[in-house]
Amino acid sequence: MNDKLTFNKAKKKYFKTLNQYVPIVARVHGGNHPEFHKVRELYEAINEKTKAVKSKTPDLTEDYTQLRIITNNYTVPDDVCESYEAVYNMLAETDKAYNN
Repeated sequence: MNDKLTFNKAKKKYFKTLNQYVPIVARVHGGNHPEFHKVRELYEAINEKTKAVKSKTPDLTEDYTQLRIITNNYTVPDDVCESYEAVYNMLAETDKAYNN
């Protein structure tokens, strides 16, 4: 049995939580971490593209490339909460699943 996390599995596993966390983290940490506003924009674009194609896999190569650049490969800043860290971890997992 293959336990590899596919993009569709990652989407089902993480997008609901990301939809809740991303706006909150942007509001709480956006002042000290303005780059997170771009993370939010990119996540929202990924989410919309994913919804638009339903069960197919959308072209998210550029979105994930930009996320890796903005987040320094999902490096969590030292002065943030667990929710911020969780967002980066979930985005990293969906990125990994997308690119496998």
